[in-house]
Amino acid sequence: MKKTVKAALILENGTIFKGNAFGYVKETVGEVVFTTGMTGYQETLTDPSFCGQIVTMTYPLIGNYGINLEDMESRKPFLKGFIVREKCDTPNNWRCEMDLENYLFQNKITGLEGIDTRMLTKQLRDCGTMKGIITTRFDDLTPSQIKQKFDTYSNKNAVKEVTPEEMYSVSGSGTHFAVLDCGIKQGIIRDLAKRGCKLSVFPAFTSAEEILSVDPDAIFLGNGPGDPKDLPEVIETVKKLIASGKPILGICLGHQLVSLALGCNTEKLKFGHHGGNHPVKDLATGRVYITSQNHNYVVCDLSSDVEPTFINVNDGSIEGIKHKTKPIYSVQFHPEACPGPLDTQFLFDRFIKTVEEVRNHAQR
Repeated sequence: MKKTVKAALILENGTIFKGNAFGYVKETVGEVVFTTGMTGYQETLTDPSFCGQIVTMTYPLIGNYGINLEDMESRKPFLKGFIVREKCDTPNNWRCEMDLENYLFQNKITGLEGIDTRMLTKQLRDCGTMKGIITTRFDDLTPSQIKQKFDTYSNKNAVKEVTPEEMYSVSGSGTHFAVLDCGIKQGIIRDLAKRGCKLSVFPAFTSAEEILSVDPDAIFLGNGPGDPKDLPEVIETVKKLIASGKPILGICLGHQLVSLALGCNTEKLKFGHHGGNHPVKDLATGRVYITSQNHNYVVCDLSSDVEPTFINVNDGSIEGIKHKTKPIYSVQFHPEACPGPLDTQFLFDRFIKTVEEVRNHAQR
């Protein structure tokens, strides 16, 4: 029988949640967030947008269908820790290749189970996102040691951690996208590829000149972790891509980068939007869609060149924009889901149609 390892989560406000460590047992510091998805813990674990964060699952039982390698959203998990009310040690699914604990151990991720995740979620909801420490030394750490650990934590280099080292291609005979990979989910790559798109995928800090050298039909800016304002060089690249006249689509972090490049602003949400049940309203039709989201920052203070296209039904925050005269669009939510509902996958098809119209007009 495996030995129980006592551990605790210590929050910035001094609250301590005691439970048991699992996975790769080590001390870890990160920004604590919660996600409301009832399924899709594997996609959550491997979403690069969680880089540097300690993720709390609000659904109480996690791991019941195990882990399979086919559904990964990135080459490895980048999060700092994983908190659950109860992990399942005996998963049951025909696609299961390993259990949750072994997956975390192999990837050196610390897990914490047995705490009151409802109370933790309420703390984050009421007090806002906080830094936290998962540690087995919760009785030994002094307040000054804890403060020093919080003070030295930084997530400013998150995109550098998750972006690929080299450019790569995905073959296709349709629309040619130059993709800027700031931590893009594989679900997005799969959705574009199954539509026949050709993809030239570039690391986040590639110059605009190199991106445009492949003569793409359009530019795609995907999701990724952290504060978009920590990426001034990428914002400058996006400005040059906008100046090229190419159609542009941004998702999540890509939405924020496009917005900043167009003169809008961003700000940090109190506790972020994470999960697969976030309602957004299409301002053109009035229709409400349920969406998958994973972000701590939101676009605000729109410039005169853009207008909102979607808003969040819960808090009224901006969920999408478009340029008033150029073929530039972006959304905060994830049309590809993974996990989550597929309500807004039509946005990929709509944008591809726009790109084709722009290309046909240019050839006349």
